[in-house]
Amino acid sequence: MVDIATRVYNHKWKIDPIVRSLIDTDFYKLLMCQSVFRNKPDTQVTFSLINRTTRIPLAELIDEGELREQLDHIRSLSLARGESTWMRGNTFYGKRQMFTPEFMDWFEKLRLPPYHLEKRDGQYELTFEGPWPEVMLWEIPALAVLMELRGRATLAGMGRFELQVLYARAMTKLWEKVERLRDIPDLRLADFGTRRRHSYLWQDWCVQAMMEGLGEKFVGTSNCLIAMKRDIEAIGTNAHELPMVYAALAETDAALARAPYDVLADWHEEHSGNLRIILPDTYGTEGFLANAPDWLAGWTGIRIDSGDPAKGAEIAIDWWRSRGEDPREKLVIFSDGLDVDKIEALQAQFAGRVRVSFGWGTLLTNDFRGLVPDEALAPFSLVCKAVAANGRPTVKLSDNPEKAMGPEGEIARYKRVFGVGEQERVEVVV
Repeated sequence: MVDIATRVYNHKWKIDPIVRSLIDTDFYKLLMCQSVFRNKPDTQVTFSLINRTTRIPLAELIDEGELREQLDHIRSLSLARGESTWMRGNTFYGKRQMFTPEFMDWFEKLRLPPYHLEKRDGQYELTFEGPWPEVMLWEIPALAVLMELRGRATLAGMGRFELQVLYARAMTKLWEKVERLRDIPDLRLADFGTRRRHSYLWQDWCVQAMMEGLGEKFVGTSNCLIAMKRDIEAIGTNAHELPMVYAALAETDAALARAPYDVLADWHEEHSGNLRIILPDTYGTEGFLANAPDWLAGWTGIRIDSGDPAKGAEIAIDWWRSRGEDPREKLVIFSDGLDVDKIEALQAQFAGRVRVSFGWGTLLTNDFRGLVPDEALAPFSLVCKAVAANGRPTVKLSDNPEKAMGPEGEIARYKRVFGVGEQERVEVVV
């Protein structure tokens, strides 16, 4: 077991770089990358960092030199031989050779493209531009670097014993959550906490704690490097990025309305089983399901990532019934802003009505709330999104308008095309 406090105290980043590997990323990024590599390899995209928690001035807290050093280190990474062997030969979701030889040949040669970094109004403007399959792989490591550097800035002034006590308290806090969770019947829970984790070492510790404390109730991690290292399942399917870019490429309103389904038609050709999970909220869940083609009702399940999760699940259950499907055979994955109370409540509400699963993110891998003064280690809402595709702006509406993004005029157009009316605002914590 790594002594995290001592490693932090020694401050030797060459021993503990924030991102250690190109597969220190979420599994769905690699799955989506392969789909983009196959279907849209020449699309030019721009990704941009967005700090939703504007009260935290990242450019004042994080040294620019340190940030550039970590980003430059990521650009030096390439796929290691053992990592390539794992991707080429491992079984994922019961399927061998999930990644094609053509994709692996490309990935083994990849170095991430350049970045552009500026300071403005106390925040960092960090952008990435280039071919979609290359640029998309910046998202997760960029977020992990910013989150951890903010934490390191707070930890830098702490002494050895203070750090030991801090991590002991954080470990106790997580273990108390584990003790509550292991009493929940039929629980299925995975780690989704890479992008806004406290650190790689801490995420790895959290995964080990879940493995021991929850046993078979812990089904895996989204982090590929940890999944490989700990010999557990890599978990993930797809994300909002795909429909956002496909929609931006649409030439007409009619093509725009079809775009979210075109994404899943491409996905349908490549994957089966538990990889056929619908993420319906990019442009509003209700409208998406109302206009969905019949073949989508046969997919394995749905992931709920914004808005009121219970309402979203009820909408999905009604939709499956209306399409002649048995909801009890369908999988509902909750993944937005989860902590123990919400997990307990949702499991109790939907157990027996659907197959319930949880993707537990930031409040698993970065819950240091109440452990240092002024909440200087509390998690915050930081995202890195595709903001343009072939020169056109992207839009996300979400089931929570607090998560909407894009130019006002385009947001209005998308709301019209997708029939999105008034939406309930829900506070975005992480």
